[in-house]
Amino acid sequence: MATILLPGPAVMLTINNSIQRGFAKSLAGICGVALGILIVAAVSASSLGVILASSVLAFTVVKFIGAAYLFYLGYKMWRTKGESKIGKSIAASSMKKCFLEGFFVSITNPKAVIFFMSIFPQFINVENAFMPQFMLLVFTFSLLVFMVHISYAVFSGLAKTKLSSPKSMTMMNKVSGGVFFGFGAGLVAAGK
Repeated sequence: MATILLPGPAVMLTINNSIQRGFAKSLAGICGVALGILIVAAVSASSLGVILASSVLAFTVVKFIGAAYLFYLGYKMWRTKGESKIGKSIAASSMKKCFLEGFFVSITNPKAVIFFMSIFPQFINVENAFMPQFMLLVFTFSLLVFMVHISYAVFSGLAKTKLSSPKSMTMMNKVSGGVFFGFGAGLVAAGK
């Protein structure tokens, strides 16, 4: 549970979406995050997960794709000003765009595959069928991700009135962009 609660790129995206785009679009992003987690968890049980975990090249390729996406999100947020005209264009982002941003933040994190491959086997009883147990773990984890992100979105939405001035929004965009740059740099620097 602590892993889900710790702020990472997906949580930062949820908070940013909730404040700038509203709860409904934040919810679309959360659905993307949860679906991405569900797919990554399923991949971790397959031979593709084993390849990703054991191949330095495959891991590195996915790692750099994920880092590039985080840098892109950071750049996009950093350059966004808090002016009302630009703020309205952010708020007008489509549900599909918010969903895809959340999905790509989750799906391009190669460390999640390693996490699932190292944690989930501890909860599998080898005397029972593997797949039902694994699917229960995957769906439970995805549901917890969804619930925690909903909490972040609700609390962030409450702070929206405090951050509604152009100056506050510009500052938040700079901080959010910087955090995404930091996550991208951390992913590039990280090993398995």
